[in-house]
Amino acid sequence: MKSSLSAVWTAAFILILLPECVRGKDCVCELNNLQRPFPMEKLDSILSAADQCMKSITSTQFMEVDVLMLGVQRRLEQLEESVSVLEKEDDGGLYGAVSLRIIELELAEVLELMSKLNKTISSHKQLSQSTATKLQSMTQGMQELEAFDVSQVVSKQRENQRFKMELAECQHELQATPQPSTPRPQRCPQGELVNITGPRTYGQTQYGTSYSFGAWGKDPKPIPGEEGRYWLVALTSSDVYANYVRHYSSLSTILLGVDPVDTPIASSNPTKNTIMGPNVVQYGGALYYNCYDFPSVCRFNISDRSITNAQLPRNTGYNNKFPFGHLDATYSYTDLDLATDESGVWVVYSSTAYFGNVILSEVIEGNPLSLGRTWNTSLHKRTITNTFMVCGVLYATRFLDKETEEIFYSFDTETGKERYDLKIRIQKMQTNIQSLNYNPRDRMFYAYSNSYIVSYAAVFK
Repeated sequence: MKSSLSAVWTAAFILILLPECVRGKDCVCELNNLQRPFPMEKLDSILSAADQCMKSITSTQFMEVDVLMLGVQRRLEQLEESVSVLEKEDDGGLYGAVSLRIIELELAEVLELMSKLNKTISSHKQLSQSTATKLQSMTQGMQELEAFDVSQVVSKQRENQRFKMELAECQHELQATPQPSTPRPQRCPQGELVNITGPRTYGQTQYGTSYSFGAWGKDPKPIPGEEGRYWLVALTSSDVYANYVRHYSSLSTILLGVDPVDTPIASSNPTKNTIMGPNVVQYGGALYYNCYDFPSVCRFNISDRSITNAQLPRNTGYNNKFPFGHLDATYSYTDLDLATDESGVWVVYSSTAYFGNVILSEVIEGNPLSLGRTWNTSLHKRTITNTFMVCGVLYATRFLDKETEEIFYSFDTETGKERYDLKIRIQKMQTNIQSLNYNPRDRMFYAYSNSYIVSYAAVFK
């Protein structure tokens, strides 16, 4: 009894024994604690404040300033390019007004981005100051709560964690292997695609609203001296076929629809080597498209007008077998989608053997034309509206509503990884986008949308 009482006294408890127990009655002891009660309310308050801090600061906010800075940088580069084009145009003032209007719009976008950037920086500064004050208050509160740790459990845990870290560092140094002398080159040095802004350009061609389906853009690998040229293909026969490609010397001329240079591919529509479907691209001075009435890729060399083709695998869908589309409409004869990126030309298609899912193949530029590596995906082709390539990654879009298209899917050809959660929105000017392609040279997207030509700027992390 004496030893147990001694232990109780050591634990800072006082036992006050009531008068001796009465026979047949229960003995009752009163227990008094000399320690201060632990303030659970204060701990709960600190935990709640920490949770609020975690919710108020997200990873998206960390990226927001970087994305805006990249956007400003890209806009300034485009503005400088537009001014350079205006200086070089010798047209007696014919297109000057249009070029000046383009520059005025680009400058307005720069000013708008700068204003948004300043507001974001100011907002982040206020958030940083508020968070710092809360962290200081939480730190002081936790230090006060540590006074209740009479057994020094927290300090011992910290010491154990320090020992573990030192041990892990020591083991890492023993097992470390020498780093390679040169780092592995990055396939996409500008980083991951995180947004599409714009439209930067929006207007009609000289065709007006006559032809809803087509494609346009700039050559990512232009012939020297033709870096500023734009190409245009409008499906002038039943919104399905075209037999020539049209070139313009500048953005001003394609928007005004003047001074085009037409290069015929076939004598009439439809006939052998006619373009079928809107998914056309130009690369290295050649036009790539779906050959008329056949599951193959045609390459039309613009300078010498020679044509070669690469046949797609057996059972490939064509003639409207696996078109792009959404619940309200399908995009006729979009079975084959040609795309360009930093490495060259790609073709997107599907087959009955693969149940209508998207298949991706490299297009090898040699003579004759041929296909290279091929990848199968889990994405069904009829559920999407367009595809494009950036740095060896396939992206797909879908129809959300009349004002918005969404990039929701990606497939990385290097890792084989698929994602369905991208949620990158595209602001549309017309209901449908019949063709969409990325140009790695100027990092722009070129869309053909219900007879209108539209361009967007890519934003990378």
